[in-house]
Amino acid sequence: MQVYNVVKFKVKPGQEGAFLDAHRDGKAKWPGLEHGVIIRTGDQTFCLIGTWSSQDALVAARSAMIKTLDSFRAVLEDQGNGRGVTDAVSGEVVLAL
Repeated sequence: MQVYNVVKFKVKPGQEGAFLDAHRDGKAKWPGLEHGVIIRTGDQTFCLIGTWSSQDALVAARSAMIKTLDSFRAVLEDQGNGRGVTDAVSGEVVLAL
């Protein structure tokens, strides 16, 4: 069963380019990632959406994803409510549209 992850980010003003650059040129080609996109959801907000072959593939890539996050963590704003600089969820597909 295919798995998706969604990570919400709020980027500090003027840092949108640095945020996007941190994912360009293969920097976000994590092992097991089948497809990924970043969408703009507001002036300073973005979501990364990744497609994975399995939950195990996603779990195995976590350390690589955290390494990428660490490279641009300084350009992110805290999400509040104890979430830190990311708001992440993941799960298996239950219905394809």
